[in-house]
Amino acid sequence: MFTGLVEEVGTVKEIRPAGNAIHLTIGSSTVLEGVALGDSIACNGICLTVTHFNAHSFTVDAVPETMRKTTLHELKAGAPINLERAMAMGQRFGGHIVSGHVDGVGRIVSIGEEDIAKVVRIAAPPEVLRYVVEKGSITIDGVSLTVMDVDSDSFRVTVIPHTWQITVLRHRRVGSQVNLECDIIGKYVEKLLGPYLPGQTRGKSSVSLDFLRQNGFA
Repeated sequence: MFTGLVEEVGTVKEIRPAGNAIHLTIGSSTVLEGVALGDSIACNGICLTVTHFNAHSFTVDAVPETMRKTTLHELKAGAPINLERAMAMGQRFGGHIVSGHVDGVGRIVSIGEEDIAKVVRIAAPPEVLRYVVEKGSITIDGVSLTVMDVDSDSFRVTVIPHTWQITVLRHRRVGSQVNLECDIIGKYVEKLLGPYLPGQTRGKSSVSLDFLRQNGFA
């Protein structure tokens, strides 16, 4: 599990294709402290497993399903990448519960300013937006952020100057694609309550955002 607090921006050193999968080598320093084979590191919000490392870099594998569901296919050598090690027991929990399992890919449609903050609007697919709640949490390229507001096809977040400067968000532009992970709690609530609600058909839940709000879950 992760918190969505980026520890370091690494650099993509090498991408080696393996059919529809890749071996990805990333230059870093902070996240290498205490690293071991098999450790999980969130790379732009994607939980990946360390398969090799040395004093200056580590390598992870991304399988075809990960390539299909994330922005990894857009990476090129030299690109910056957000990195976070898995949360340690007893560590302060400054962000929110992040699994590193991307729900979908969004697209930045606008970047504005409001006093010191950057205001970013992101278009997202319906299967992601159903779990996006105003003032709730969302992870964007591995960064834990609070939803400012949401409409039928997009949502907005505000980003403080510190977060903007120390993450890859400052490299994003209008049209950039980003990895999105919704707050995991809403998904579990829907899954658990679905079978007990009227309208349940062939395993499809009738839980809606209105239902969650009416019952105090959102």
